[in-house]
Amino acid sequence: MSDANVVIEAIEDKKGRAAFVDCGRAFAAREPHSVPQIRSELMELINPAKNPFFGHASHQLFLAKRGGQPVGRISAHIDHLALELPREQGFGPGAGMFGYFDAEDEAVAHALLRKAEEWLRSQGMTRSIGPISMSIWEEPGLLVKGQDHAPLIMMGHHPAVYQEWIESAGYTRAKTLLTYDLDVTYDFPPLIQRIVKSGERNERISVRQVDKSRWDDEVEVILTILNDAWSNNWGFVPFTPEEIAYAGKKLKPVIHEEINLIAELDGKPVAFMLTFPDVNGVLSRTGGKLLPFGWFHLLRWMRKPMRSDMRVPLMGVLRELHNSRLASQLAFMMISQIRATATRLYDTQRAEIGWILDDNQGMKAIADAIESEINREYAIYERSLDA
Repeated sequence: MSDANVVIEAIEDKKGRAAFVDCGRAFAAREPHSVPQIRSELMELINPAKNPFFGHASHQLFLAKRGGQPVGRISAHIDHLALELPREQGFGPGAGMFGYFDAEDEAVAHALLRKAEEWLRSQGMTRSIGPISMSIWEEPGLLVKGQDHAPLIMMGHHPAVYQEWIESAGYTRAKTLLTYDLDVTYDFPPLIQRIVKSGERNERISVRQVDKSRWDDEVEVILTILNDAWSNNWGFVPFTPEEIAYAGKKLKPVIHEEINLIAELDGKPVAFMLTFPDVNGVLSRTGGKLLPFGWFHLLRWMRKPMRSDMRVPLMGVLRELHNSRLASQLAFMMISQIRATATRLYDTQRAEIGWILDDNQGMKAIADAIESEINREYAIYERSLDA
């Protein structure tokens, strides 16, 4: 499908980036359950001078117009660290990406995808993978299940019809990412409680809160474990030192020590679990605006996020413990402690775990064992550029 009236412009400057962000916000505002995000944060993510992702990435942003009005957008980008990974881990040589995908209709969608593919080919890429906006650690995947409820913090939300348009452009699914919903007002099953109590009696194991007074050190511990724990996962791209520092700075305001944990074995950090209160609940009330009163509501909420949903976006256990009973025991211990603390201090009712790769049998087994249920699915697509 084509439309001669669609004009696609390459974005080259700050003004263009602002139009790119505003286009995405306008599309999001149309969607039921979508949550408006803070504009300045969105601008920072696509600013090469501020986001250290661009220290190892090339990119081009595109804005589609019809009759002079924005009708869609897309990014084409190459993560040069991803090119160095084995092909069986999802990326590897020739793996370009697209992201920040929005389109008014199928004709616009196909025109944008073709434009991104043209740019990727011009850079020597042989595959197009996406949507990934823009780092794999930001918002990977297209929402294909779960449009009937609002996303939690740092989760994408997309119209159902985008799946049809991307697939009709010749893309096939490469990977599915899952999120799990958990009612935390109920105790875990007796078996899980026994596993947790057994761990608590083990003198070799200790589970502690993160310490924000030495936050930079804690971030390095967490992301060192993450880089090791996830290194064999599909889509894994290691954090650089610059990204570790950046992530620490961005995450610190939403970190509450008592629900972010590090597990140690014989005094050595071997596992972690991060939990974020869902700031989207505040942003939905303020319209994603900080002025005139958004700052007040946001700061008050950050001090005490009462009745907030919680999201567990990341956890990891060192590879040397993978496939051991200890790995799952540590996970259950941290989840159990976070559940108890969140319900007691913040009156939390529900939590979301994810995303989890659809072939990560260990994490899926943990999610099933605590009786959580899949509530969202995200698809990552790919297409050969050889033709």
